[in-house]
Amino acid sequence: MTAKIYVTLKKSVLDPQGQAVARSLGRLGFAEVQDARIGKYIEVKLDGTRADVRDRIERMCRDLLANTVIEEYRYELGE
Repeated sequence: MTAKIYVTLKKSVLDPQGQAVARSLGRLGFAEVQDARIGKYIEVKLDGTRADVRDRIERMCRDLLANTVIEEYRYELGE
């Protein structure tokens, strides 16, 4: 089974890297860009039942992949 994990900063946390990207895109002629937020994408392949995999992914995210003080995460499970 494959888990696609997306980790992003919480909306209340400033994203200086995203702001720099948004400004740069504006300077390159992409005036329609209002804001940009930078995050992480992680793909993990695992064995187990769907319920077990969900539990394990939750733990991986809480323990290592996301800093839950400033980041939030979501994931998608595929075959």
